[in-house]
Amino acid sequence: MELLAAAFSAACAVDHDSSTSESDARDSAGHLPGSESSSTPGNGTTPEECPALADSPTTLTEALQMIHPIPADSWRNLIEQIGLLYQEYRDKSTLQEIETRRQQDAEIQGHEDGSPTGEDTPEEEEEEEEPASPPQRRAVPQICLLSNPHSRFNLWQDLPEIQSSGVLEILQPEEVKLQEAMFELVTSEASYYKSLNLLVSHFMENERMKKILHPSEAHILFSNVQDVLAVSERFLLELEHRMEENIVISDVCDIVYHYAASHFSVYITYVSNQTYQERTYKQLLQEKAAFRELIAQLELDPKCRGLPFSSFLILPFQRITRLKLLVQNILKRVEESSEREGTALEAHRELEMVVKACNEGVRKMSRTEQMISIQKKMEFKIKSVPIISHSRWLLKQGELQQMSGPKTSRTLRTKKLFREIYLFLFNDLLVICRQIPGDKYQVFDSASRGLLRVEELEDQGQTLANVFILRLLENADDREATYMLKASSQSEMKRWMTSLAPNRRTKFVSFTSRLLDCPQVQCVHPYVAQQPDELTLELADILNILEKTEDGWIFGERLHDQERGWFPSSMTEEILNPKIRSQNLKECIRVHKMDDPQRSQNKDRRKLGSRNRQ
Repeated sequence: MELLAAAFSAACAVDHDSSTSESDARDSAGHLPGSESSSTPGNGTTPEECPALADSPTTLTEALQMIHPIPADSWRNLIEQIGLLYQEYRDKSTLQEIETRRQQDAEIQGHEDGSPTGEDTPEEEEEEEEPASPPQRRAVPQICLLSNPHSRFNLWQDLPEIQSSGVLEILQPEEVKLQEAMFELVTSEASYYKSLNLLVSHFMENERMKKILHPSEAHILFSNVQDVLAVSERFLLELEHRMEENIVISDVCDIVYHYAASHFSVYITYVSNQTYQERTYKQLLQEKAAFRELIAQLELDPKCRGLPFSSFLILPFQRITRLKLLVQNILKRVEESSEREGTALEAHRELEMVVKACNEGVRKMSRTEQMISIQKKMEFKIKSVPIISHSRWLLKQGELQQMSGPKTSRTLRTKKLFREIYLFLFNDLLVICRQIPGDKYQVFDSASRGLLRVEELEDQGQTLANVFILRLLENADDREATYMLKASSQSEMKRWMTSLAPNRRTKFVSFTSRLLDCPQVQCVHPYVAQQPDELTLELADILNILEKTEDGWIFGERLHDQERGWFPSSMTEEILNPKIRSQNLKECIRVHKMDDPQRSQNKDRRKLGSRNRQ
């Protein structure tokens, strides 16, 4: 134990000499328990005072290599004891993350007294407050992992091997949090594998299921889930081997990078089938009573823990998106400009490519069918515009009221002020129609989306409330046209204006402005988008507020992927403390920072070539 402590102290001394900023960062985190003790050599200890120091390693990594590994049997027992299915694991993890943010927000606000904190706080003030802080080895990470009655261990630091090794007396609190983040990635993969294996063994390979489903139906319903399971098994096995090497985890992102680059294409295949999978599942429930009865029976099995069959079908999509967030969590905790940071950035970029490919796969399937359906409903009063295009998709559609005639008292008295029109807004085109009998739409004008301008009218009374002006700089007749349009509510007006003119200035700044404060919310209730301009929210998502309406809608930008969209404010709660908001933005900027552009281009070429060869 003394040898290990001496080794760590030597590493700290070397780091101090080579980088003053890193030493300052360690000091701001506080001293380690027992660092002042005479039994544990400090930074000023010489080889004469501690003979072990002369032969001790000079880096933290080498020092940690002295710690004994976790026995394989011990680690496998831990994996087997994970009692939660992935659906339960994921919910508990995100709920704990939400609660931790609430506590951090309240705690920091409670300590605010007008004096600066963080990196602007004088060192003397930190040292005075230090005795009141809780013991550092008891520092609680952001996410509680396996809180459930079926698992003995909640955290990496709860493992008996960790408790008995004395390593918690040596590691800095930030390193403990990093260990917890890597530990969660491994244990959550074990929970995911357990749930995915249940989908295959309990549902897919059920003998009655094989008899009820036609092979084509089974193929659409379960897709390539066996390939996904096989990849997850190999991935988990490599993570297990890494855990067995050392009780202090060296890294996991190198393994994540390898699998994301070489094996996770199976997720793209599975997720891209989602549209057909959902449709087939609904049809089978409606048309095959035997299938419906079997699913209900299988769901009642205690193995399923009361979870529906549909929650098992969406596991791969949930896992690949969650895996990216887990790597982000690791990336926020690794040392800046370190080898582990570089590996985490590589893994994150590969996962981001996989997630984007998954999303594009889903959208492509649904968009093609949607465009065909819209094309069939349109009748052109003007020159026909081809609607179907592989690069076109629907952004928003709906009814608005068009003001007819000049705004005179005679018009208001003698004729209807507004008449209904229907808009189809695509990513590159606006089509203006009137609805006609037979669920058809008669097109009377159109314009390129890039030639649209919008303007909100000032408050002019109830009649003209929620009215805005839409200008077509060049319409179907190659001339400028102006429409005065009325929406049903303030939020609907704002949503149309945002969609019609995406580059229009919003009330608040976006993430890409790199300003370190902006109104923020975190998702406390999941939300599934109902319209193309809405954003699906997952628990614990953090979003910048770009626009708000008085009737309860927010236009936001999610930090972890910069996706934008509208959502009900009731699904979120605001993060009130500016220091927490600034911290969230700084972490997000770090996660998404790019290497040298030329280097990134070369990597992209290598990745593309690798994918083409597979």
